[in-house]
Amino acid sequence: MSKWWQKYIGLAMIFTSGSVMAGKPVFELVIRDHLFYPAELVVPAGKKVKLLISNEDDTPEEFESYELNREKVILGGRKTVIFIGPLKPGVYPFFGEFNMKTAQGKVIAK
Repeated sequence: MSKWWQKYIGLAMIFTSGSVMAGKPVFELVIRDHLFYPAELVVPAGKKVKLLISNEDDTPEEFESYELNREKVILGGRKTVIFIGPLKPGVYPFFGEFNMKTAQGKVIAK
């Protein structure tokens, strides 16, 4: 196979994988005053979804969920992406490990 075809196939694979990722539902969470907004996030069951988490506080916070098997520190003033699912219908709690008394929420898969 010529190098031209190898490059063409490689580019086709990159663009195809990007369009597949673009099709994932996106849900936003905001950390503000050591709270998650919204505290209840309803997502479709059976689908992989993208969580876009923005930390509007000056201090870092950690998104953590034993049920979702996710743990990620988000620095103050920064954003991050976490993929979850596909999930079975149910409730999946999460919390901010640095402010456990206030930063709590749940993902509800329906």
